[in-house]
Amino acid sequence: MAAKRAERLVNLVIALLSTRQFVTAARIRSTVPGYEADDGTARADEAFKRMFERDKAELREMGVPLETGRTSVFDTEDGYRIARADYELPEIHLTGEEAAAVGLAVRLWESAQLAGAAQSALVKLKAAGVEVDTSRAIPIQPRLDRGEAAFEPCYAAARDRRRLQFDYRRPDEDAAVRRDVQPWGVVAWHGRWYLVGFDLDRQAPRVFRLSRVTGTPRAVGPAGAFEPPADLDLPAVVAGQVGGTEHLVVVRARPGTAIGVRRHATSLGPADDGDDRLELRTTEPWALADQLAAHGADVVVEAPTEMRDAVIARLTRLAAMGGTA
Repeated sequence: MAAKRAERLVNLVIALLSTRQFVTAARIRSTVPGYEADDGTARADEAFKRMFERDKAELREMGVPLETGRTSVFDTEDGYRIARADYELPEIHLTGEEAAAVGLAVRLWESAQLAGAAQSALVKLKAAGVEVDTSRAIPIQPRLDRGEAAFEPCYAAARDRRRLQFDYRRPDEDAAVRRDVQPWGVVAWHGRWYLVGFDLDRQAPRVFRLSRVTGTPRAVGPAGAFEPPADLDLPAVVAGQVGGTEHLVVVRARPGTAIGVRRHATSLGPADDGDDRLELRTTEPWALADQLAAHGADVVVEAPTEMRDAVIARLTRLAAMGGTA
């Protein structure tokens, strides 16, 4: 399924889950991002009808309980809503591995443009007079972690297959250098976000850490201008280009905590105080220090001393700032 169509379907589901009323096709067209705008022409009307019919059929094929009906006897046309009681899943119990995967997916969701579009649909429905039950709305808020302001434009350009231009400053360079890239995708690796793509000036695949992008990346040219390699493995590309000297780190974690850390750790057994001792390997020690500091008192570094000092320094800085990053 194309990315834009998937986003439109998610927007539609969120909008129809958040109201008890039946919403007409005309109101859906004006409030849910992704549909053909109403410019008064027969062509636009026909395009919307075809798109909306396909979307309804797609949702029903996926098992979404899409209802058709009218809110009151005074309504002149049918509307649509989703029966939330039939749509919601029963209570779900996740393993540690599954919970960590969901956490990473949520982080991506919160960063992507999809969050803003979905929230916008709810605002438009409410402004149009549709009763929106905010207590039942999906709690989506667009948010980017600090230092990752380049995420959205890079993600959007990779999704739309558009050429991307940005200024990039490497640690060994005095000034940022303009890069012209075919973006293949954005991936998280060892606590950092990276853009993987084909550098048009260097005529070779390259990896760019998003925190080193200066300014706002700019997409140029038409969508669908290129295709990534069919066998592309984004994490493998990042590991191959970013990897360096491997560092060994030993930490203690309170039982049941630090699931994300445990996913990449080797258990060394219990410590004397009941904590779990874990061994971690990393080629980016300072990125790992950021990750460990985020767990606060749940994780304590045993060795090496440099890593322990780096985590303490981060926690001290956060405490001085009142606990905000």
